[in-house]
Amino acid sequence: MNLLKTTLDNGLLVLLQESHTAPVISFWVWYRVGSRNEHLGITGVSHWVEHMMFKGSRQWPLGTMDRAIAREGGYFNAMTWYDFTAYYTTLPAAKVMLALEIESDRMTHALFREEDVESERTVIISERQGAENNPGFLLGEALTATAYHVHPYRYETIGHLCDLQAMGRDDLYTHYRRYYIPNNAIIAAAGDFNAGEMLRIIERYFAPIPAGEDPPAVHAVEPAQRGERRVTVEGEGGTDLLSMAYHIPPATDEAIYPLTILAAVLAGDSATLVGGGLTNHTSRLYRALVESELAVDVSAQIIPMIDPGLFHLHATLHNGHHPDEIEPLILEAIEAIATEGIDERELERAKRQASALFAYSSESITNQAFWLGFSEIFADYTWFIHYLQRLKAVKAEEVQAVARRYFERRNRTVGLYLAGGGR
Repeated sequence: MNLLKTTLDNGLLVLLQESHTAPVISFWVWYRVGSRNEHLGITGVSHWVEHMMFKGSRQWPLGTMDRAIAREGGYFNAMTWYDFTAYYTTLPAAKVMLALEIESDRMTHALFREEDVESERTVIISERQGAENNPGFLLGEALTATAYHVHPYRYETIGHLCDLQAMGRDDLYTHYRRYYIPNNAIIAAAGDFNAGEMLRIIERYFAPIPAGEDPPAVHAVEPAQRGERRVTVEGEGGTDLLSMAYHIPPATDEAIYPLTILAAVLAGDSATLVGGGLTNHTSRLYRALVESELAVDVSAQIIPMIDPGLFHLHATLHNGHHPDEIEPLILEAIEAIATEGIDERELERAKRQASALFAYSSESITNQAFWLGFSEIFADYTWFIHYLQRLKAVKAEEVQAVARRYFERRNRTVGLYLAGGGR
């Protein structure tokens, strides 16, 4: 891989990966700030600041960024998560300077006009209320808040409604100025460029921006869970849901690789934010729950995190069935792996599936740039480079070992969504 990594004098980390398969460049700016950096009173502030970054800057009045990018045949967007906020633009290679102009200007000169803050409050609150119409969101929020008692991972990125109603322009602008500084940022770009030339262009736009005071560190450490926790949410709809969460190590721990294989064995899923589209019909829980028509679907998910995260299992039930029917079957499948392990054939199939899902999620130029920057958030770019190699090295006994170690009753949080107000 032809990759250049360097740090500018102002602390801005730069990752550049040449890829000459198409005349396209994807340019990302990552900030090390998300709901992990929030507390009660300002939950949702990182996501709201992300919205404000599209409301105009000194050189780019409201609406001009969108039109300029679209006119050149590109697209741009942003995302906020627990550990980061990221902005990306994918453009024809000859037009990439446009992305640098926009991102360097709004790193320091976003306007945060009072009237824009107030109009966006309506949008953010509407987004929150729309999410509350989704049973999966309601259950996920309750489950996460039950699994975490101390760590700010317990807060959803969208934030609590009371905070969204109470925060003002000063709260948002203070957050912006505290975290949107070069020494808290990463540039990750992939595509049809010469790395040395691209670095010189980046230096022209970003090197003059002064470093800021280092943002406050997150010191919260979630205590070990001392017993199973359960939460029930009742609401509208005709379908019950069942979710389970187990505490697992951060992404830099070697256990992540056998845990990823375990996710594939159980439900055919893997560790990714980008997503995939592969079948899980050979997984143990699909055969036990979906083929028997107890559940409509079943999934497992691990997302790489800076701090210890969660291994999620989720099932959407068929009408007429109750979570009490599903839960024992999921626990039996986990216990079977913990006590009996998996055979080599199942191991290899899970490796192929997990590897294919990761390869699918890193296929495009945009996703390649995503993985470079994302990996630097919780580890470094070599995590992405060596991921498949480490996945393929996982042994069957390692999968059994993580099932035994992390899938204990006392480490489990169970969430139920009972449609129709419960029964």
